[in-house]
Amino acid sequence: MTDTIMHTADRVIAATYKRFPVVMERGQGCTLWDTQGRRYTDFVAGIAVCNLGHAHPRIADAVARQAGRLVHVSNLYYTIPQTELARMLVEHSFADRVFFGNSGAEANEAAIKLARKYFKDAGQAERFRIVCMEKSFHGRTMATLSATGQDKIKQGFDPVLEGFSFVPFNDIAALKSAIDDHTCAVMLEPIQGEGGIRCPDPGFLQQVRQLCDQRGLLMILDEIQTGMGRTGTHFAHEQYGVTPDIMTLAKALANGLPIGAMLATERVAAAFGIGTHASTFGGTPLVTAAALETLKIMDEERIVDRARDTGTYFKDALKQLKLRHRCIAEVRGRGLLLGIQLNGPADELIPVLMEKGFLVNCVQGDTLRFVPPLIIQKNEIDALIQCLDEVLTF
Repeated sequence: MTDTIMHTADRVIAATYKRFPVVMERGQGCTLWDTQGRRYTDFVAGIAVCNLGHAHPRIADAVARQAGRLVHVSNLYYTIPQTELARMLVEHSFADRVFFGNSGAEANEAAIKLARKYFKDAGQAERFRIVCMEKSFHGRTMATLSATGQDKIKQGFDPVLEGFSFVPFNDIAALKSAIDDHTCAVMLEPIQGEGGIRCPDPGFLQQVRQLCDQRGLLMILDEIQTGMGRTGTHFAHEQYGVTPDIMTLAKALANGLPIGAMLATERVAAAFGIGTHASTFGGTPLVTAAALETLKIMDEERIVDRARDTGTYFKDALKQLKLRHRCIAEVRGRGLLLGIQLNGPADELIPVLMEKGFLVNCVQGDTLRFVPPLIIQKNEIDALIQCLDEVLTF
């Protein structure tokens, strides 16, 4: 069956992913099984998506109940799960308003549109440019790839959209120089995930916030990978003493179901009036029921605190690993968004680790990224560290 599935997939699915020769069939908690019965401990979690692990029984039950009641109606009508989810997100954050989409890219599209509309409504239509960071990642739609600071994402899609400029992450002087009378916002990730698990220098995000305030700009924080407890707080920016004007979420929000959210203050969100933005499937009863149950579980089981504590344990273990292996250049990250940069290619280790029963992925060619479910156990971390000890050869 495995070969048949892979052959059929390669024949009928667009070839946009370089897939590993394995067919995943089921999951439970932090474990996945393929069609050959092989077992894997998952340190990818759908790329920071399944924060509560696979096949969580409460989320499965919530989805089943909602599917038997109401899957979809237009956003021309109110629904209970969407309203309750928006209320919880507002209560857990700085924001006053939420717009729902289906993905991180949609959430970032909404943020870009809102920033431009805000200044258009203020009679400053000339302010439309957004300064972004080099090595950032904000999505693959035309607007979000235009806002992404990685040329490889843009190859073949020129001309990209006008209105985005880029400065090095952590370079406040470069940011100051890039801002002019046409700038409306600064858009960045609190920690760059696809950029190699790069954390802000002490005070950098605060300096960005201050600069935005001084120049009358909006601060947009893309928390699609860092949010939902991943870094040890509900949102990563809380650890850096800043509050954005706009924040985007997706990935872990519904623990695997497709959803995105853009959150904003009342002052800024007012620029989105009736008919200015929409999404047919944004915030359906089905996905918002899953997200609502996800948030409830996270609160009840103190998952954010657990991620912080387990993340500290994991990072300390990686630092000890670095002392034993000269091939490790640096250990980076917060909470359970962690990475080790190697003094050489890291991607060749991925199939080796998979063969030994561990799913890990590589970013920027030289960095192993670890984004397991937030319920990962210390013994599972210990097993991975032991495996890394064996495969890192110097």
